[in-house]
Amino acid sequence: MAADVLIAGGGIGGLAAAIAMAHRGHRVEVLEQSAQFSEVGAGIQLGPNVTRRLRELGVLEQAQSLAATPQALAVHGADSGRLLARLPLADEALRKYGSPYLCIHRADLHRVLLDAAMVHAGVTLNTGACITQVAMREHNVAVGTQDMRAWEGDGLLGADGLWSTVRPHVLEAAVAPNATGHTAWRALYPMADLPPSLRSTDVRVWLGERMHAVAYPVRGGDSLNVVVLAEDQPAHRVEAAGSPRDWDQQANLDALRSAVGHRCEGVRPLIDAIPRWRAWSLHDRPPLRGAKEMARERMALLGDAAHPMLPYLAQGAGMAIEDAATLGECLRDANAISLPDAFARYAAMRWQRNARVQQRSLANAEIFHAGGAMRLARDAALRVLGTHLLDAPWLYRG
Repeated sequence: MAADVLIAGGGIGGLAAAIAMAHRGHRVEVLEQSAQFSEVGAGIQLGPNVTRRLRELGVLEQAQSLAATPQALAVHGADSGRLLARLPLADEALRKYGSPYLCIHRADLHRVLLDAAMVHAGVTLNTGACITQVAMREHNVAVGTQDMRAWEGDGLLGADGLWSTVRPHVLEAAVAPNATGHTAWRALYPMADLPPSLRSTDVRVWLGERMHAVAYPVRGGDSLNVVVLAEDQPAHRVEAAGSPRDWDQQANLDALRSAVGHRCEGVRPLIDAIPRWRAWSLHDRPPLRGAKEMARERMALLGDAAHPMLPYLAQGAGMAIEDAATLGECLRDANAISLPDAFARYAAMRWQRNARVQQRSLANAEIFHAGGAMRLARDAALRVLGTHLLDAPWLYRG
């Protein structure tokens, strides 16, 4: 017998979970708080561990047609621009891990997942559903929205992001996310409008003291996605006043230049070439400590609602997609009665891997932004052992 599952959140993770559960014969109601299904932001990187899961969900071919396949990961010093190490991707990722390494615009991936969910008979999509009430009973879960609508299901999945409404009902001692003091500036710019020297088919990274930058192609190579991440003073973070929950605030180029100072002469030409930037202040939570932080009886959490992480391993969306695919596997033979057991299996299977990625992301923040002797040692190690250090078999093999 199929279960009826409610999903709070219609982002990448929520839609991937809807598809995965519907493939197992369950009925899914997706509750998106926005007036329409959409995705803000710019690019994301999808390693072989993620594209393998997209293939299982039946959407890899569509995603690949909208993505770019980077040739390599190239790491530079931010002060000089000097190349420190290079890891081949493209054919090498396929050969070693059996699945491609892709760079894609968030909105393009979201559209692919939305299209797949819309044509599935087991998925119902709802917009404008801002959840304000959650009640878990012995045999079902009920939610109520700001506009006085209500839904009832056998279980509830919280895929509603960092500031999740569902999370406090799963964790008895849920607290607000931590402000990290890191700010991310991002821009998306037509490749053809950049000087030839600034165009690239690689994922390029510049490592500097208390900052780093990343640039890679998206949309088949027609656009360049650029992100500059810096530890900075509050006055430099985001000029537009707004809620910390808004991760798409308008940013001033002068504020970005001031925040990074003289730490990125090697990447400054790219910063100066792009006139429009968006910004957000990064928040996170401590790494998961157990399965109980991902599921409780008839409720479970997925993606950033369970395990937000700094973007220093490029795996935030990837872990949400992995969560979704694993959840679908755990619900293969589940029904309304056994759903709590399936949620518990899902949490037990996922929490340690997610915690490891969270921990590695935190470690990368220190390594990427190192100064002094640590920076010299890092650069020397990259020059000698670059390919070995940049590869991540434990991650990409899934």
